[in-house]
Amino acid sequence: MLLYLVYLIFIISVAMAAGGVILSARLQKKFEHELSSPLLYYQVFLYAFGFYGIWGQVLIRAFLTPYISAEAFARFSDIALILGLPFVLFAWMMLLQFSSVLSGSRKNNWFVLGFLFINIIVIIILGYLTTRAESVKPLSLIKYYYLVANFIYTAAAALQIFYSGKESFGITSGEKKKVAAGLFIVMIIQTALLILFTSQTYIAILFILAFFSGNTILPFYITYGMERIAPASDKEYNLSFEEFCSKFEVSPREKDIVREICKGLSNKEISEKLFISLQTVKDHTHRIYIKTNVRSRAQLMNLVREVGGK
Repeated sequence: MLLYLVYLIFIISVAMAAGGVILSARLQKKFEHELSSPLLYYQVFLYAFGFYGIWGQVLIRAFLTPYISAEAFARFSDIALILGLPFVLFAWMMLLQFSSVLSGSRKNNWFVLGFLFINIIVIIILGYLTTRAESVKPLSLIKYYYLVANFIYTAAAALQIFYSGKESFGITSGEKKKVAAGLFIVMIIQTALLILFTSQTYIAILFILAFFSGNTILPFYITYGMERIAPASDKEYNLSFEEFCSKFEVSPREKDIVREICKGLSNKEISEKLFISLQTVKDHTHRIYIKTNVRSRAQLMNLVREVGGK
Protein backbone atom coordinates (compact mmCIF):
# COMPACT_ATOMS: atom_id res chain seq x y z
CA MET A 1 0.00 0.00 0.00
CA LEU A 2 2.78 2.42 0.95
CA LEU A 3 4.66 1.68 -2.26
CA TYR A 4 1.62 2.52 -4.37
CA LEU A 5 1.16 5.74 -2.41
CA VAL A 6 4.77 6.72 -3.17
CA TYR A 7 4.18 6.02 -6.86
CA LEU A 8 1.05 8.18 -6.80
CA ILE A 9 2.84 11.09 -5.09
CA PHE A 10 5.67 10.85 -7.63
CA ILE A 11 3.17 11.06 -10.51
CA ILE A 12 1.52 14.06 -8.84
CA SER A 13 4.96 15.66 -8.38
CA VAL A 14 5.77 15.25 -12.07
CA ALA A 15 2.38 16.63 -13.08
CA MET A 16 2.65 19.63 -10.78
CA ALA A 17 6.21 20.43 -11.85
CA ALA A 18 5.36 20.11 -15.53
CA GLY A 19 2.24 22.24 -15.08
CA GLY A 20 4.12 25.00 -13.25
CA VAL A 21 6.95 25.15 -15.78
CA ILE A 22 4.60 25.01 -18.79
CA LEU A 23 2.42 27.80 -17.40
CA SER A 24 5.46 29.96 -16.65
CA ALA A 25 6.91 29.32 -20.12
CA ARG A 26 3.54 30.15 -21.67
CA LEU A 27 3.43 33.44 -19.76
CA GLN A 28 6.93 34.34 -20.88
CA LYS A 29 6.14 33.59 -24.51
CA LYS A 30 2.81 35.43 -24.50
CA PHE A 31 3.61 38.55 -22.50
CA GLU A 32 7.38 38.83 -23.01
CA HIS A 33 8.16 41.09 -20.09
CA GLU A 34 10.54 41.00 -17.17
CA LEU A 35 8.05 39.51 -14.72
CA SER A 36 7.77 36.23 -16.62
CA SER A 37 11.44 35.26 -16.80
CA PRO A 38 12.18 35.11 -13.04
CA LEU A 39 8.93 33.19 -12.53
CA LEU A 40 9.97 30.62 -15.14
CA TYR A 41 13.51 30.26 -13.75
CA TYR A 42 12.11 30.05 -10.21
CA GLN A 43 9.96 27.10 -11.24
CA VAL A 44 12.78 25.37 -13.15
CA PHE A 45 15.36 25.66 -10.36
CA LEU A 46 12.88 24.82 -7.61
CA TYR A 47 11.65 21.64 -9.26
CA ALA A 48 15.19 20.66 -10.22
CA PHE A 49 15.94 20.71 -6.49
CA GLY A 50 12.69 18.88 -5.80
CA PHE A 51 13.57 15.95 -8.03
CA TYR A 52 17.32 15.90 -7.41
CA GLY A 53 17.43 16.82 -3.73
CA ILE A 54 14.14 15.41 -2.43
CA TRP A 55 13.09 12.57 -4.71
CA GLY A 56 16.77 11.70 -5.10
CA GLN A 57 16.81 10.80 -1.41
CA VAL A 58 13.87 8.46 -1.93
CA LEU A 59 15.63 6.72 -4.82
CA ILE A 60 18.86 6.40 -2.85
CA ARG A 61 16.99 4.74 0.00
CA ALA A 62 15.12 2.45 -2.39
CA PHE A 63 18.07 1.23 -4.47
CA LEU A 64 21.26 1.61 -2.39
CA THR A 65 20.22 0.61 1.13
CA PRO A 66 20.45 -3.16 0.47
CA TYR A 67 23.95 -2.90 -1.04
CA ILE A 68 25.98 -0.52 1.15
CA SER A 69 26.60 -0.03 4.85
CA ALA A 70 24.50 2.38 6.89
CA GLU A 71 27.48 4.72 7.32
CA ALA A 72 28.27 4.77 3.60
CA PHE A 73 24.59 5.26 2.80
CA ALA A 74 24.32 8.24 5.15
CA ARG A 75 27.46 9.85 3.71
CA PHE A 76 26.35 9.32 0.11
CA SER A 77 22.88 10.68 0.88
CA ASP A 78 24.28 13.79 2.58
CA ILE A 79 26.66 14.57 -0.30
CA ALA A 80 23.88 14.14 -2.87
CA LEU A 81 21.68 16.55 -0.91
CA ILE A 82 24.49 19.10 -0.64
CA LEU A 83 24.96 18.99 -4.42
CA GLY A 84 21.27 19.77 -4.85
CA LEU A 85 21.36 22.93 -2.72
CA PRO A 86 22.59 25.26 -5.53
CA PHE A 87 19.31 24.58 -7.36
CA VAL A 88 17.19 25.84 -4.47
CA LEU A 89 19.65 28.72 -3.92
CA PHE A 90 19.03 30.02 -7.45
CA ALA A 91 15.29 29.39 -6.99
CA TRP A 92 15.26 31.71 -3.96
CA MET A 93 17.20 34.34 -5.91
CA MET A 94 14.66 34.16 -8.75
CA LEU A 95 11.78 34.42 -6.25
CA LEU A 96 13.30 37.61 -4.82
CA GLN A 97 13.80 38.93 -8.34
CA PHE A 98 10.17 38.10 -9.17
CA SER A 99 8.90 39.91 -6.07
CA SER A 100 11.13 42.89 -6.85
CA VAL A 101 9.79 43.24 -10.40
CA LEU A 102 6.18 42.74 -9.32
CA SER A 103 6.55 45.41 -6.62
CA GLY A 104 8.09 47.91 -9.05
CA SER A 105 11.54 48.02 -7.47
CA ARG A 106 14.74 46.42 -8.65
CA LYS A 107 17.61 44.45 -7.17
CA ASN A 108 21.01 45.82 -8.14
CA ASN A 109 24.03 43.72 -9.05
CA TRP A 110 25.54 44.15 -5.58
CA PHE A 111 22.52 42.50 -4.01
CA VAL A 112 22.79 39.53 -6.36
CA LEU A 113 26.52 39.17 -5.75
CA GLY A 114 26.08 39.47 -1.98
CA PHE A 115 23.24 36.96 -1.96
CA LEU A 116 25.23 34.41 -3.97
CA PHE A 117 28.45 34.98 -2.00
CA ILE A 118 26.87 34.49 1.42
CA ASN A 119 24.86 31.42 0.46
CA ILE A 120 27.67 29.75 -1.50
CA ILE A 121 29.97 30.19 1.50
CA VAL A 122 27.32 28.56 3.71
CA ILE A 123 26.95 25.65 1.27
CA ILE A 124 30.74 25.18 1.14
CA ILE A 125 30.83 25.08 4.96
CA LEU A 126 28.01 22.54 4.98
CA GLY A 127 29.89 20.48 2.41
CA TYR A 128 33.04 20.57 4.51
CA LEU A 129 31.19 19.50 7.66
CA THR A 130 29.49 16.74 5.70
CA THR A 131 32.73 15.21 4.45
CA ARG A 132 35.11 15.95 7.33
CA ALA A 133 33.35 16.44 10.63
CA GLU A 134 32.54 13.30 12.56
CA SER A 135 30.68 14.85 15.49
CA VAL A 136 27.92 16.60 13.57
CA LYS A 137 24.85 15.32 11.77
CA PRO A 138 25.02 16.79 8.25
CA LEU A 139 21.38 16.02 7.48
CA SER A 140 20.27 18.11 10.45
CA LEU A 141 22.51 21.00 9.38
CA ILE A 142 21.16 20.91 5.83
CA LYS A 143 17.62 20.64 7.13
CA TYR A 144 17.94 23.71 9.37
CA TYR A 145 19.80 25.70 6.72
CA TYR A 146 16.90 25.05 4.34
CA LEU A 147 14.33 25.90 7.02
CA VAL A 148 15.97 29.21 7.99
CA ALA A 149 16.88 30.32 4.46
CA ASN A 150 13.51 29.34 3.00
CA PHE A 151 11.70 31.23 5.76
CA ILE A 152 13.80 34.37 5.35
CA TYR A 153 13.72 34.57 1.55
CA THR A 154 10.08 33.55 1.10
CA ALA A 155 8.93 35.92 3.86
CA ALA A 156 11.00 38.74 2.32
CA ALA A 157 9.46 38.11 -1.11
CA ALA A 158 5.94 37.89 0.34
CA LEU A 159 6.33 41.13 2.31
CA GLN A 160 7.70 43.00 -0.69
CA ILE A 161 4.75 41.88 -2.82
CA PHE A 162 2.24 42.57 -0.02
CA TYR A 163 3.35 46.18 0.43
CA SER A 164 3.99 46.93 -3.27
CA GLY A 165 0.84 49.01 -3.61
CA LYS A 166 -0.52 49.90 -7.04
CA GLU A 167 -1.51 47.61 -9.88
CA SER A 168 1.22 46.38 -12.20
CA PHE A 169 1.18 43.83 -15.02
CA GLY A 170 -2.61 43.72 -14.71
CA ILE A 171 -2.37 42.44 -11.13
CA THR A 172 -4.19 44.65 -8.64
CA SER A 173 -3.03 45.55 -5.16
CA GLY A 174 -5.61 43.16 -3.67
CA GLU A 175 -4.43 40.30 -5.87
CA LYS A 176 -0.83 40.99 -4.91
CA LYS A 177 -1.81 40.60 -1.26
CA LYS A 178 -3.36 37.22 -2.11
CA VAL A 179 -0.16 36.17 -3.92
CA ALA A 180 1.91 37.23 -0.90
CA ALA A 181 -0.41 35.43 1.53
CA GLY A 182 -0.32 32.29 -0.61
CA LEU A 183 3.48 32.28 -0.70
CA PHE A 184 3.68 32.73 3.06
CA ILE A 185 1.06 30.07 3.89
CA VAL A 186 2.70 27.48 1.62
CA MET A 187 6.07 28.23 3.22
CA ILE A 188 4.63 27.85 6.74
CA ILE A 189 3.04 24.49 5.86
CA GLN A 190 6.30 23.20 4.36
CA THR A 191 8.26 24.47 7.36
CA ALA A 192 5.93 22.81 9.87
CA LEU A 193 6.09 19.46 8.08
CA LEU A 194 9.88 19.59 7.77
CA ILE A 195 10.28 20.44 11.46
CA LEU A 196 8.06 17.49 12.40
CA PHE A 197 9.93 15.12 10.11
CA THR A 198 12.63 12.88 11.57
CA SER A 199 12.16 9.55 9.83
CA GLN A 200 8.37 9.19 9.52
CA THR A 201 7.43 8.11 6.01
CA TYR A 202 3.98 9.68 5.96
CA ILE A 203 5.24 13.10 7.06
CA ALA A 204 7.87 12.89 4.33
CA ILE A 205 5.13 12.13 1.80
CA LEU A 206 3.07 15.08 3.04
CA PHE A 207 6.10 17.38 2.78
CA ILE A 208 6.80 16.26 -0.80
CA LEU A 209 3.16 16.82 -1.71
CA ALA A 210 3.19 20.28 -0.09
CA PHE A 211 6.46 21.15 -1.84
CA PHE A 212 5.33 20.30 -5.37
CA SER A 213 1.68 21.31 -5.18
CA GLY A 214 2.27 24.42 -3.09
CA ASN A 215 4.91 25.86 -5.38
CA THR A 216 2.65 25.41 -8.41
CA ILE A 217 0.07 27.80 -6.94
CA LEU A 218 2.12 30.86 -7.91
CA PRO A 219 2.18 30.37 -11.72
CA PHE A 220 -1.47 29.26 -11.66
CA TYR A 221 -2.56 32.41 -9.84
CA ILE A 222 -0.29 34.74 -11.82
CA THR A 223 -1.63 33.18 -15.01
CA TYR A 224 -5.14 34.10 -13.91
CA GLY A 225 -4.07 37.65 -13.08
CA MET A 226 -2.09 38.19 -16.28
CA GLU A 227 -4.60 36.53 -18.62
CA ARG A 228 -6.94 39.43 -17.92
CA ILE A 229 -4.49 41.90 -19.48
CA ALA A 230 -5.83 42.90 -22.86
CA PRO A 231 -3.37 43.48 -25.69
CA ALA A 232 -2.61 47.08 -26.55
CA SER A 233 -4.69 46.75 -29.70
CA ASP A 234 -7.77 46.01 -27.58
CA LYS A 235 -7.39 49.00 -25.26
CA GLU A 236 -9.13 52.32 -25.50
CA TYR A 237 -8.04 54.59 -28.32
CA ASN A 238 -8.13 58.32 -28.96
CA LEU A 239 -7.16 59.31 -25.44
CA SER A 240 -5.34 62.56 -24.85
CA PHE A 241 -1.82 62.34 -23.52
CA GLU A 242 -3.08 63.48 -20.11
CA GLU A 243 -5.77 60.78 -20.14
CA PHE A 244 -3.18 58.22 -21.20
CA CYS A 245 -0.98 59.12 -18.21
CA SER A 246 -3.95 59.07 -15.87
CA LYS A 247 -5.06 55.67 -17.19
CA PHE A 248 -1.67 54.12 -16.46
CA GLU A 249 -1.14 56.06 -13.20
CA VAL A 250 1.95 57.82 -14.58
CA SER A 251 3.23 60.45 -12.13
CA PRO A 252 3.99 64.06 -13.21
CA ARG A 253 7.74 63.43 -13.32
CA GLU A 254 7.25 60.15 -15.17
CA LYS A 255 5.01 62.05 -17.59
CA ASP A 256 7.95 64.32 -18.44
CA ILE A 257 10.11 61.24 -19.05
CA VAL A 258 7.48 59.73 -21.37
CA ARG A 259 7.32 62.97 -23.38
CA GLU A 260 11.08 63.03 -23.88
CA ILE A 261 11.23 59.33 -24.75
CA CYS A 262 8.60 59.91 -27.42
CA LYS A 263 10.78 62.69 -28.82
CA GLY A 264 13.55 60.12 -29.27
CA LEU A 265 15.89 61.45 -26.57
CA SER A 266 18.33 59.09 -24.88
CA ASN A 267 18.46 58.64 -21.10
CA LYS A 268 21.54 60.88 -20.93
CA GLU A 269 19.86 63.59 -22.98
CA ILE A 270 16.74 63.37 -20.79
CA SER A 271 18.82 63.69 -17.61
CA GLU A 272 20.54 66.79 -18.96
CA LYS A 273 17.30 68.39 -20.16
CA LEU A 274 15.35 67.74 -16.94
CA PHE A 275 18.34 68.41 -14.63
CA ILE A 276 18.13 65.01 -12.92
CA SER A 277 20.67 62.21 -12.61
CA LEU A 278 21.02 59.47 -15.20
CA GLN A 279 20.12 56.84 -12.58
CA THR A 280 16.94 58.73 -11.71
CA VAL A 281 15.93 58.66 -15.37
CA LYS A 282 16.57 54.91 -15.49
CA ASP A 283 14.53 54.35 -12.31
CA HIS A 284 11.59 56.38 -13.63
CA THR A 285 11.76 54.57 -16.98
CA HIS A 286 11.75 51.20 -15.21
CA ARG A 287 8.59 52.14 -13.29
CA ILE A 288 6.94 53.46 -16.45
CA TYR A 289 7.60 50.14 -18.19
CA ILE A 290 5.96 48.26 -15.33
CA LYS A 291 2.91 50.53 -15.23
CA THR A 292 2.35 50.36 -19.00
CA ASN A 293 3.33 46.69 -19.35
CA VAL A 294 6.04 47.26 -21.98
CA ARG A 295 9.65 46.12 -22.22
CA SER A 296 11.35 48.78 -24.31
CA ARG A 297 11.30 52.41 -25.41
CA ALA A 298 9.98 51.37 -28.81
CA GLN A 299 7.05 49.51 -27.26
CA LEU A 300 6.29 52.50 -25.02
CA MET A 301 6.32 54.88 -27.99
CA ASN A 302 4.03 52.56 -29.95
CA LEU A 303 1.65 52.32 -26.99
CA VAL A 304 1.51 56.11 -26.65
CA ARG A 305 0.77 56.44 -30.36
CA GLU A 306 -1.88 53.69 -30.36
CA VAL A 307 -3.67 54.33 -27.08
CA GLY A 308 -2.84 57.91 -26.27
CA GLY A 309 -2.14 60.91 -28.33
CA LYS A 310 0.85 63.15 -28.00
